[in-house]
Amino acid sequence: MARKKPPEEHENLERWLVSYADFITLLFAFFVVMYAISSINEGKYRVLSDSLVQAFQEKQTSDKLIYMGERNPEILTGTGKPIGKSVPQRRSEDPSPQVQQETEDMKRIARNVQTAMSSMVAEGKVKVTRSPRGIMVEINASTLFPSGDATLQPNSAQALAAVAEVLSQIDNPIQVEGHTDNIPIRSLAYPSNWELSSARAGSVVRLLTEAGVPPGRMVAIGYADNKPVDTNANPDGRARNRRVNVLILNSEDDIGREIPLNN
Repeated sequence: MARKKPPEEHENLERWLVSYADFITLLFAFFVVMYAISSINEGKYRVLSDSLVQAFQEKQTSDKLIYMGERNPEILTGTGKPIGKSVPQRRSEDPSPQVQQETEDMKRIARNVQTAMSSMVAEGKVKVTRSPRGIMVEINASTLFPSGDATLQPNSAQALAAVAEVLSQIDNPIQVEGHTDNIPIRSLAYPSNWELSSARAGSVVRLLTEAGVPPGRMVAIGYADNKPVDTNANPDGRARNRRVNVLILNSEDDIGREIPLNN
């Protein structure tokens, strides 16, 4: 007899649904866990938010009351009691007696110098001003020297002698500066404006020394045309730039101080 064939088993084409369902279940569980971790406790959030708002409001109110108390110490509450203590405003420190004394000394020196050169000041040939470093006495070069020369004229020597009498009675260091215009000079004695400006400053220092001012307190500097105070484009400006400055320095400004190179 012929043997019967076993019935053919049909392939289950929907097996993938099992794996798919397991994957979806795991994915759902993952999102649930993530949501649980990231969710905010609304009650705690409100408590924190209210605390922050209240703290900032109290700080602003306090700052406002302090500021108003500085402006008006008599601010009152509804009960008639003052609101706290007014905060005193900061005041700039008063200058020390030493600084006050030095300021008065410099004013006195300026008045004495101006009196000694009163005629030249009245003619506009000398200007006495106060600078951060001391007292500046600006003298027009045409008043002191002939054109292109560094020899002091007799009338200017008398005026500088009167200034020297004032300077000999003080201990302040003195810096004498020579300045020229930008017109080049070429002579046997002065090959350039450097030599001319330095020679003029040196002539003033020499006269002050002969009149009794200690030479160790003075220095002569020539700037040529490198520090103009007016334009060099016209004769009036060039005449203003040709000058000698006598700078009476503050007592703490030491012109002879040496500065080490390794500092």
